[in-house]
Amino acid sequence: MISKSILVTGGSGFLGKAVALRLASMGGNNLILPLRTLGEVLPQGVNAVQISDIDGQTDWKALLKSVDVVVHAAARVHVMREQAADALAAFRKVNVEGTLNLARQAADAGVKRFIFISSIKVNGEGTLAGVPFTADDVPNPDDPYGLSKLEAEQGLKALATVTGMEIVIIRPVLVYGPGVKANFLSMMQWLCKGIPLPFGAIRNRRSLIFLDNLVDLIVTCLDHPAAANQTFLASDGDDVSTSDLLRKLARCMGKSAHLVPIPVWLMSTMATLLGKQALAQRLFGSLQVDLSKNRQLLGWTPPVSLDHGLSLTAQHFLDSRKS
Repeated sequence: MISKSILVTGGSGFLGKAVALRLASMGGNNLILPLRTLGEVLPQGVNAVQISDIDGQTDWKALLKSVDVVVHAAARVHVMREQAADALAAFRKVNVEGTLNLARQAADAGVKRFIFISSIKVNGEGTLAGVPFTADDVPNPDDPYGLSKLEAEQGLKALATVTGMEIVIIRPVLVYGPGVKANFLSMMQWLCKGIPLPFGAIRNRRSLIFLDNLVDLIVTCLDHPAAANQTFLASDGDDVSTSDLLRKLARCMGKSAHLVPIPVWLMSTMATLLGKQALAQRLFGSLQVDLSKNRQLLGWTPPVSLDHGLSLTAQHFLDSRKS
């Protein structure tokens, strides 16, 4: 049972919707879900309200009355093909100004805890294999999105010092699960079509997180006393190479992965010439995170294994193609 009044932003998104569904399934009726547009059928106990774009001017006062916890999952997310003339300004408008405006009003309303969904990009773009990021590393963002998330974190920590509202920061790695879009969906589409892929020789190590695992960590942080004013990284705790990820997904779909072992140095050179260095880093580079802080402070480990998460994701993909 939910024993608190909780406001969840980003309820139309991949993560925010999953958080709302999990909280609703726990049997409470005090969940507030701000949405840009209404009309979607939501579970009993979810109180959907319409709200405009999130920025530094959004008025949250009416929604924050009697709220105990805010889960702030709404954000301007990282995109591969940025269209904004000033990307940093666009990210700051939502991710920094919008976040801190909500947090200040939450503190004024007496909200006890503010859970901020940040990004592993605050730590950086990659690690050496076997040398994972930790939650307490010095931040090193490398793009406007990561910088905006760091600036929001810094503003929240300063606000916590002044107001006493507890801040919890969660930095997920790549999130996958049923209904995932973007590059992860593209991979499943390639595999389903049997397209040969030049990724058979990649020996990197990547951390991922299944959607339900991330939701479980967020729910754990709603009222765990040790979570207050802490930063946590989020992953499945089981790293995988790009090549093995494709093989696992193919098996889950009953397919064979046709992976051609093209040397990584050659693909990296070609990517650089084509101006695709960021994509090359995601495909060929390592990015690992250390969950020891989660275990030590929260007693939290991911409840769903990587293999089971991939299986559920692939099955949903196959089912959606049939329908």
